[in-house]
Order: sequence, then structure tokens, then C-alpha cells
Amino acid sequence: MLPPESRLEVRSRVPKGISAKPPLLFVHGGYCDAWCWEPFFLPWFAAQGFPSYALSLRGHGESGGQESLFVAGLDDYVADVEHISATLPSPPILIGHSMGAAVVERLLTTRPIRAAALIAPVPPGGLGPVASRLMVWQPEYLINMQRLDAPHLSGDIQAALRPMYFSETIDPKILAEAFAHLTVESPRAILDLMLRLHGGKPVAPARLFVLGSHDDRISTPIDVNATASLYGVVPTIVRGLAHMMMLERDWERAARPLLEWLERDVVAPAAAAPRMRRASRS
Repeated sequence: MLPPESRLEVRSRVPKGISAKPPLLFVHGGYCDAWCWEPFFLPWFAAQGFPSYALSLRGHGESGGQESLFVAGLDDYVADVEHISATLPSPPILIGHSMGAAVVERLLTTRPIRAAALIAPVPPGGLGPVASRLMVWQPEYLINMQRLDAPHLSGDIQAALRPMYFSETIDPKILAEAFAHLTVESPRAILDLMLRLHGGKPVAPARLFVLGSHDDRISTPIDVNATASLYGVVPTIVRGLAHMMMLERDWERAARPLLEWLERDVVAPAAAAPRMRRASRS
């Protein structure tokens, strides 16, 4: 593992008033940074009473570690999440997207986690089967990812990447900003994902939520179902959203099921626990 990275970018939105709800820590996927949560998810979940934070993993966004990104692996990204989690007012609910979901899964298999949401996760078989599928169906996507020169992207590369990550209806301003935040990814982290080194069972019981979209061309419903099956949960599959679902015009199709899970399976049981303890003592 690399030395700890102390310069980590964190974007945050907090509720206007006092809230007893737990903080949320959003973990981005590959080739992007914490900005992807800022337009919609961070302010919206803060408005629902959840202190909301998103970090840029080392080598991404405004975080340090650019010089060592080439050799950064999933364990280094895990260390980044642990570092930021320790700075929050209380242990956060972890919400990971794509590669970020793999980082969260790796945490689940090494230490107790209160609750976690896996959005558009990498399947248990790793990126190998996904890459093979894309090579047959969309070979130009993989070729362009190999020659990615972010943020200086030619028009043909943008044209090849767009349908893999975004719907046709995405706001042009959001799309332009998303491409501006596109970055190279660590080959070591990609290798970890190919080998599925983040697999396994949680070391302690955890409340889990798995979310995907019928229209995601990278993490397909089959992939999402495979992840949910690994953890023994029923996935939520929405429609009309591409892989970067948090940036879509209809982003609430993903946000609302996540909110319902948080309220039902995380907030409500926590609120009921003190009452149950008082009743048992009386």
C-alpha cells in the first residue's frame, strides 16, 4: 500500500437545522471525482436531513496523490474512505457508485460497517466479463478508454463515451462539466477490479442496499442482480437512467429509492432502539 494521503478533497452539504440523521459519505466511481454528487445528490439528501459528504479519492479531483495514481490500488482508496469517515461527526452510511461500490465492498469484508449502498456495482466476477461483453458489443468504448487524455478530449472520444455513461436527455451543461471532471484512472485499481479482489462476505451484519438501472450499459441488471445475490438482498432496478445516474435529468428515480431505504432500514431502526431498551427496563 501507498503512504496515507492527507490532502483529500471533500464536498459537503449539511441540513439547515439540527438533524439526528447519520451522515452520508458518497464514493465516486472510476475516471471521475466527487463533483458528480454535487449538482443533485448532495443538496437533495441534505434537504432530507442527512449531512452529506463526497470525497475525491487520491489522484482524483483536487485531492493529492496525482504523482502516485499509476500505482494506487483499491486498498489505497479504502484508506482514503476510512480517513474521511474518521473526520465526520459519526460513522457515515457509505454510498459507492461503480468502482466506488467496489471500494465500499472491500471495507465490508474487512471491518464492521453500519450500512452501505452499492449503486451500479462491479459484479462478483469482476471487470473481466464486463470488458469481454463490451469488446464484442462496443469495442470503440474500450479502445477510447485506453487512449484517454482527460480533460483534453477530442470530439470522437466524447461521442464514443457519451452513450456509455449518459442518456440522450442529459442537460448539456451537466454533460460539459462531467467531461471537464473526467480523469485518468489507476491501472492498478483497474487490475484489482479485473481480479475482483474486493469480493467476499461482510465480516459483520450490515444493512445493504443495491441499486441499478435497466438502461445502464456498463453495470447491467444482470450484474446488479449478481451483486445483490452475493449479499442475500433484493436489488432495486430503476428505468431510464444511464450509468452516471446521479447526473441524469431524472436523477430522483435513483435518489428516492435510496432515501426510502435509508429512512426505513437505517433511520427508523435507530430511532426505535432507545424505545425498545427503555421498554425492556420497565
